Amino acid sequence: MAQIPVLDGESVLAAVDPAAAVDRVRLAFERFAAGEWVMPSKVYLDSPPNGDFRAMPARGEGFALLKWVTSFPGNSARGLPVVTGALLLSNAESGELVAIMDCAAVTSLRTGAAAALSAQVLATPGARSVGIIGCGVNGAWSARCLTACGYGPGVCADTRAEVATALAGELGWSAGSRVEAAAQDVVVTVTPGGVPVILESDLRSGQHIAALGADAKGKGEVELAAIERCRLFCDEWAQASAGGELSGGTAAGMVQRERVTQLGDVISGRTPGRGSDGEITLFDSTGLAIQDLGIATAVHEAWREGRVDADLVTL
Repeated sequence: MAQIPVLDGESVLAAVDPAAAVDRVRLAFERFAAGEWVMPSKVYLDSPPNGDFRAMPARGEGFALLKWVTSFPGNSARGLPVVTGALLLSNAESGELVAIMDCAAVTSLRTGAAAALSAQVLATPGARSVGIIGCGVNGAWSARCLTACGYGPGVCADTRAEVATALAGELGWSAGSRVEAAAQDVVVTVTPGGVPVILESDLRSGQHIAALGADAKGKGEVELAAIERCRLFCDEWAQASAGGELSGGTAAGMVQRERVTQLGDVISGRTPGRGSDGEITLFDSTGLAIQDLGIATAVHEAWREGRVDADLVTL
């Protein structure tokens, strides 16, 4: 029987640096927009009152994957990770399993890369300063990916002052208040999504906002009045309208499909992006399996080339 490499989080992060993650996620959006990579919407399995499980399949580039991932927000207080699980990568021609990976590291890379990519595609040409609201694992990787793309310095804000200070110290940025972070050129929100952290009064001309925290129905990080003032983009409409930042506005009848452009359509040149330097753009990132596929294939490639190690198991 074939031996299967098992790549832990350390190996995943060693295989794909932030700049490479952005490139791979851009490729994923391009392939998905062209219809070459496919995926259904993620499936949620609630585990009340603590969190939920998510199953995310995708196929492309000769591979297929399934990511089994959790979101248990209360785990931080227990000293446990909020996001955990495993990613299975298979050969799409034979169905053979070719790798097992830590999905938390894959999730962090593709989440941060999506935030940075949205800034590359939608922010004004002169945008540089960054505000990170929510400096946990995915907020930190968003900041690292933005730094790798030439953005910064920035302001790190978190209800846990020590977390914001640690991230700011790592990057040479500053720790500050939510209001200070929300005033920057590119603002990334990565909170649990229980209460708005971007208010209409925070908005200023030319900003780009990447909202990453509202990843399930009922969550929201941006006031509806603020959403109303923005030019709207998302990673994938079906997911965004059902359980992303835009789902609240959709349910209220304020956000219609024709108002929202998918990021891949902008990258592929099918539709325009920002219309003017004065527009405020908002990108709703719900997290796509095709993004995971972009990162996972890069990790597998690094293992095959001997650039990272993995334990081998026989199933």
